[in-house]
Amino acid sequence: MGVTEPEATFSACFGSAFLMWHPAKYASMLAEKMDAHGAHAWLINTGWTGGAFGTGTRFKLKHTRAIVDAIHNGELERAEYETMPVFGLRVPKAVTGVPSEALMPRNAWVDKELYDATLGDLAVLFKENFEQFQDGGGHLQMDLSAHGPA
Repeated sequence: MGVTEPEATFSACFGSAFLMWHPAKYASMLAEKMDAHGAHAWLINTGWTGGAFGTGTRFKLKHTRAIVDAIHNGELERAEYETMPVFGLRVPKAVTGVPSEALMPRNAWVDKELYDATLGDLAVLFKENFEQFQDGGGHLQMDLSAHGPA
């Protein structure tokens, strides 16, 4: 109530107050399990698209469902991808039932300059947030900064 401009917040594993170990241990455990079982992870936008707060809209549920269906039926395994600047995420060029402009976030924004500035601001917030995890808690022996936004 009374929010006029949303603020980005970060929570390690969405429950840091309840975690016994350093978040890097959980990340390491997840990576090991995924490698051992050949599992894939997918990041799906279920939030905001098309512009900053006040101009954009919620990502359509029917598009989220179509993306989940494409994961389940193997369509995304066979898809062509392009790389999202700054974060380096691989984004499918097409998904059945989803407009192509909804897939690459920049394409959904009318104001491309504002999108670029917002993306840059978000990258800075990610980098600042991950500084607290650089030691890896003795569990993750990698430079996290090499795996975040460019």
